[in-house]
Amino acid sequence: MAHDAPLSPLAPKHTPEVGPVEGVRFATAEAGIRYKGRTDVLLLTLDPGTTVAGVFTRSKCPSAPVEWCREQLGQGTARALVVNSGNANAFTGSRGRAATKLTAEIAARALGCAEHEIFLASTGVIGEPLDATKFEGVLSETATRLAPLPWLDAARAIMTTDTFPKVATATVEIGGVAVTIAGIAKGAGMIAPDMATMLSFVFTDAPIAAPALQALLSAGVVDSFNAITVDGDTSTSDTLMLFATGAAARRGAPAIADAADPRLAGFAAALDGVLLDLAEQVARDGEGARKLVRIHVTGAVSKESARRIGMSIANSPLVKTAVAGEDANWGRIVMAVGKAGEPAERDLLAIRFGAIRVAAEGMRDPAYDEAEVSAYMKNDVIDIGVDIGLGEGADRVMTCDLTKEYVAINGDYRS
Repeated sequence: MAHDAPLSPLAPKHTPEVGPVEGVRFATAEAGIRYKGRTDVLLLTLDPGTTVAGVFTRSKCPSAPVEWCREQLGQGTARALVVNSGNANAFTGSRGRAATKLTAEIAARALGCAEHEIFLASTGVIGEPLDATKFEGVLSETATRLAPLPWLDAARAIMTTDTFPKVATATVEIGGVAVTIAGIAKGAGMIAPDMATMLSFVFTDAPIAAPALQALLSAGVVDSFNAITVDGDTSTSDTLMLFATGAAARRGAPAIADAADPRLAGFAAALDGVLLDLAEQVARDGEGARKLVRIHVTGAVSKESARRIGMSIANSPLVKTAVAGEDANWGRIVMAVGKAGEPAERDLLAIRFGAIRVAAEGMRDPAYDEAEVSAYMKNDVIDIGVDIGLGEGADRVMTCDLTKEYVAINGDYRS
């Protein structure tokens, strides 16, 4: 299914120019993992001294590459990343674990580094063994073509049902020295992240120690990838990794060991922005999506309660199909708030579509105008506001509508 779908109408109108990240080079290849004639492998190399952080799915059925990365992460350093599409290497038992080890062996030989410095990710069909022998020769040849650009090639190589490559970037200063952040992501279906999205990889030349890098990433994921949903299904393969080459130290950037260091404040904000940008692109590329839905919950008893209410709305098939049909059926919002299991009082609830209040004080707003709301629902981006009226807790989550095309894509996924 990769690369075949027409471009999502919600795709960004402009793709950012992502410059090189010093210490990062990559190339793509065709290994025939599932389909012939398709780019399905990304090999990315990192300068010696690169630190690494990662967050992964909390699924109780994680993929073999997720387990591999968790095992290597404690060492805090990385020299390469190998990503394949077409096969998730998930629910593949001992064969899956053997495939990850063989892939790391092949990559380590090609690059002249240790196996534990190789990080892996796979995306695609679950339950089919990955034939890692297909990497033999491919990775060594790919290693001869490594270059710092273009990032769009790297993003395309990891796509499955995505309709557009997802990239984001930022430049910020640490200690008066400019550093770069660049990220790529893939994801369109099986999106209800629980620590990360399908696959996302972010790179910087900032000199940041692994523990600080991990703290920044763990904090940044909360309101970005963990605040989106397409279909309520958490993948076996969710992986978000952050790599810091430290190359900016050669230009005078100070080495940072503590995430609380005030010199990291600007970097943390820029990283959060890159993560949020990538997460929104994933929501925009939801399988079959025609509308991006942003749900703003206010007045809850806590941020955590607001998050759970927001996700109850975002994951409701009834809400999502109403949006797809351009029907401002606010009764379905009431339903989703009520079923969330969080503190809420019917007669304090207020609901808005955009700036239009449609319900308040336990009933339809007296000024409700069906024509006005129907016109709003034709927009590509729909903002739903829900005020619980009980406290100061607030949160925002993002999702997309649920269309017939989602059923078609997933009904045919393995064909």
